[in-house]
Amino acid sequence: MDKSLTQEQLAQYRAAFAADLVKNVAMRACTANGVVKSAVDPRACAQDRHQFSIRLEQGKITNQKQTGRCWMFAALNTMRFDIMEKLGLDTFELSQNYTLFYDKLEKSNYFLENILSTLEEPTAGRVIAHLLQDPLGDGGQWDMLCNLVEKYGVVPKDAMPETACSSSTREMGRYMTKKLREFACVLREGHAAGKPIEDLRAQKDGMMRDMYNILCIALGTPPERFTFEVQNKKKEFIRDEGLTGREFFQKYVGWDMDEYVSLINAPTGDKPYHRTYTVKLLGNITEGRPVKYLNLPIEDLKAAAIAQLKDGKPVWFGCDVGQSSLRDSGIMDLDALRVDELFGTSFTMDKAQRLDYGDSLMTHAMVFQGVNLDDSGRPTRWRVENSWGKEPGDGGYYVMTDGWFSEYTYQVVVNKKYLTESQRQELEQPPIALEPWDPMGSLAL
Repeated sequence: MDKSLTQEQLAQYRAAFAADLVKNVAMRACTANGVVKSAVDPRACAQDRHQFSIRLEQGKITNQKQTGRCWMFAALNTMRFDIMEKLGLDTFELSQNYTLFYDKLEKSNYFLENILSTLEEPTAGRVIAHLLQDPLGDGGQWDMLCNLVEKYGVVPKDAMPETACSSSTREMGRYMTKKLREFACVLREGHAAGKPIEDLRAQKDGMMRDMYNILCIALGTPPERFTFEVQNKKKEFIRDEGLTGREFFQKYVGWDMDEYVSLINAPTGDKPYHRTYTVKLLGNITEGRPVKYLNLPIEDLKAAAIAQLKDGKPVWFGCDVGQSSLRDSGIMDLDALRVDELFGTSFTMDKAQRLDYGDSLMTHAMVFQGVNLDDSGRPTRWRVENSWGKEPGDGGYYVMTDGWFSEYTYQVVVNKKYLTESQRQELEQPPIALEPWDPMGSLAL
């Protein structure tokens, strides 16, 4: 058969399409309304009720706006839940601008250190290309948030409010990325010219000063100490003066971050279950703990999440939010969009194949605030707290079917006490290091 697409073939395709009434109806709907609106199945949506047998109550919904800070918002939302419970507050919010400032600063240092550690790599090689692609993105991982909290703590939102640049990071990020690429060029060319590493590190200090100044101008200067003031449901006024971010975290959150661990579901042939994994060149704080996952079957992730929810604690998780979901309706359901029926085809790849062939990976982090269990104790749907404001879904909350969880949820973070003894032992294994471009190295945005 000819390798080229021939006019005869095109004529056959055209005639077959013209004779197919169903495809012509689909064409009229799709050209007028777009793919998603034409493919929505209202029957599936009607079944996705916002009712749950286990339902936690959170404060006002948060909004990450035009940023990729979902991983921060989700983590800080799990923490504020405990603060509200301890102090009896109706609502409360931690400063996402504070963690953003130090994440950008530390990522700048982490990037430059990675450049210094790869000076012998070719500029056109895959490693340097990977480092230069997105040295300062908004996205992140749970362990990266742990590093920030352990080093800098957290502060109430009114101690470091949002700015125009924290609510829309694109402009700031573009110019900071431009400077980091320039700095990488200076360091690598300096090395090629024979400069000793000590001189390059001295240059790096000046580079970091520039990055700090940019962040202060765009985001404001983080507070060294602040006064915490709040009124609880009983109208009792609480004032606590002279706190640092770390002191506030220790006093009002009080978590041991080492007790919280990441479980992933990556059913690909290169990642056996019951093994731990890390990702090369992925992190934000050079002296911080590396990203570490325990890979388990999906039902084990569900069991751990349910155990923590039953104990009255929300669960941070990461997923591929754009797959088979309706943003405005707040629905994540495998049957919500019948694109297969619209286009008259089928999409047959399973979860492992989608990971292997670049069709899916973790893109977004949110919080489980509930689950609906049937009479046998099996989950049927999950209550999801998002950080896209109160307009989408049910006042900012989404509903996820259990089938969707199986296919597109990749990570949950739970306290170790909700794992089995064998799982806790498996966590102690030294991690297998994955390449930087592995899909498990994706960051939530």
